[in-house]
Amino acid sequence: MNSIDWDALVAEATEAMRHAYCPYSRFPVGAAGLTAQGRIVSGCNVENAGYGVTLCAECGMVSDLIRSGGGSLIAVVAVNGDAVPVSPCGRCRQLIFEHGGPSCLVLMPGGVAPMSEVLPGAFGPHDLDAAGATRAPASPDTKEGNDGDL
Repeated sequence: MNSIDWDALVAEATEAMRHAYCPYSRFPVGAAGLTAQGRIVSGCNVENAGYGVTLCAECGMVSDLIRSGGGSLIAVVAVNGDAVPVSPCGRCRQLIFEHGGPSCLVLMPGGVAPMSEVLPGAFGPHDLDAAGATRAPASPDTKEGNDGDL
């Protein structure tokens, strides 16, 4: 895919943000991602009175990715209540890396950046050794040899 339609992703993230459940922070967030197969997936934040179990918009987006057939994310954006791009939190950066790899592009407040810059030195499946299995050394440039697709 040569060109990312960032306007379409922002529009989808904005639509998702309108469904956010955020009675405590009053900070709605929507996220949208483009898969390598051309699908757009999305999610919104869902807060909880037990703050630790609150779900970020990117969590919902990754759930939608898996629910709708899986694949690899190639581009992601999260927006606030004003439909302005916001930075994913640390937990969400980890989720995006897990399902997009180091070359997944993220629309940050200052512009587009690859996950290798958004989450440098990321920990991923390539770092886990299966019991009794020999694996090739981890690479900072690829995830499981296919840059994000598990």
